[in-house]
This record gives sequence, structure tokens and C-alpha cells, in this order.
Amino acid sequence: MTSLAVQAQHEAVLTPLGAEVAGALGVEAQVAFGELTLVAPRERIVEVLTALRDRFQFQQLLDVCGADYPDRQERFEVVYHLLSLTKNARVRVKVTTDEAQPVPTVIEVYPSAGWFEREAYDMYGMVFEGHPDMRRLLTDYGFEGHPLRKDFPMTGYVEVRYDEEQKRVVYEPVKLTQEFRTFDFLSPWEGAEYPAPVLPGDEKAGVKG
Repeated sequence: MTSLAVQAQHEAVLTPLGAEVAGALGVEAQVAFGELTLVAPRERIVEVLTALRDRFQFQQLLDVCGADYPDRQERFEVVYHLLSLTKNARVRVKVTTDEAQPVPTVIEVYPSAGWFEREAYDMYGMVFEGHPDMRRLLTDYGFEGHPLRKDFPMTGYVEVRYDEEQKRVVYEPVKLTQEFRTFDFLSPWEGAEYPAPVLPGDEKAGVKG
């Protein structure tokens, strides 16, 4: 069976399921590329996930991740991926937020969300209201910024290290450990475009500097 046939088979199952969920919960349902996506209001996420778990048998929360769209008024999407073992189906639930508006935590619905929400907070700066331990998880102590935001700088002028004397992480200006040098990257196929010195082995080919 080809990938297009498998995708069509999935969509044939997910389209009526999406319509049923959308009608029951009052959310937007989209089926594309063989996947079901629900778009829900931020303040109703606990209600929606509870219904998906209890009424529609999506027993497992696989992941909570994020997406950043800086041009939007609410730049972040919080994305929940659920799995139903009984239906052999997956669903993606999206809500939107920004740097200031908190998203209700879903730990009471899916306890595994505790780690996922901390990762989203660390990487994007999304705040989850009601989370019992809203701290960074992946970055180091004292880290500034959120690495998965689109406007996070790829290069900078400071470096982070742990200071034994101060017993904390400190930020310092970047220091180059060697002087500026000019490197001669000679291509073994093309050779240099300027008179080059005789290199070891050139004498075998009769090359003169």
C-alpha cells in the first residue's frame, strides 16, 4: 500500500471522528495529511483534554511542544499530542498564547504534562498557570532567553561558565584563545591561485616554488 493510500485510509477514519469531537466540544477540527488537529480556546484546554481522555478514549499524552510565529498577535502555539490505544488514532490539540497570557496546566488530566510544560516554558517562555514547579528544565542555571524562539540570537558576545569561587554560573565577554591567523586552505585538486611555496612531496612531480 502506498503512502498516499495509507494517508487516505487514515483520513477516512479521522474525518468522522473530528466531526464528532468538534460537534461535542465546540472546537475547530481539521484533517490534513492523514492527521487530525483540533484548535481550542486557551482557557478551555483542561475541559477539552478531559473530554478527549474520558469520552473519546485518548488515554495517553505523548508530548506538549510549541511553535513560534513572531508576526502573530499571539505568537505561540502550544501543541498537545494525544494517543488512543483503543481507537488506534492520534490527535493534535492546539491553543495560542503570548509571553504574558498563561495557559492552564493540564497536569491533573495527564500527569506526564509536568515535564513537557517545563520544557515548553524553558524553550519558548510559555507560562502554565497552576503548574507546581514552573522552573527551567533543559538550560543551565541563570540562562537568559528562550532558545527556540525565532528571535533568539544565534551568536552572541557573552559565554556562560560555572565560577568555582562565586559558586554560581556567570556571564563573561567572549575571549578568543588564540591570536588571529591567516590560514591557507589549499585545494589538493585545484591548487592555489597565487605562487605557493613548495610543499612536501612536490619534488616527486618536479614542481618548483
